Amino acid sequence: MIKLAKREEQIMQAFWDVEKAFIRDIIPMLPEPKPHYNSVATMVKILEEKGFLGHDVVGNMFCYFALVNREEYQKHALKDVVSQYFDNSYPRMLAFFAKEQNLSEEELTEIVNLIKTKKP
Repeated sequence: MIKLAKREEQIMQAFWDVEKAFIRDIIPMLPEPKPHYNSVATMVKILEEKGFLGHDVVGNMFCYFALVNREEYQKHALKDVVSQYFDNSYPRMLAFFAKEQNLSEEELTEIVNLIKTKKP
């Protein structure tokens, strides 16, 4: 899976939130400055070519939907960050965030409990 550009990720976030939409429905969901309709249409077409979006034909318009779900992309993006910045070490990543974000003891305990409950 490839990493998306910032605006592509913003468009995907909108589709993940609404599941199906026309391009005109997505534009208000994007952050300022709002891109022009044609710019969004071009990016949606690129996302479709990359395999992130699909479409149904409704009358003479395309209604788009995500082919890659949010969780799949999150896994890929997190693996990419851990690989690039933390030498493939999740403990290093967690230590970095614990230090840099000044996590409280309660937050650290919550993280440990979440990790314990997710293990088989």
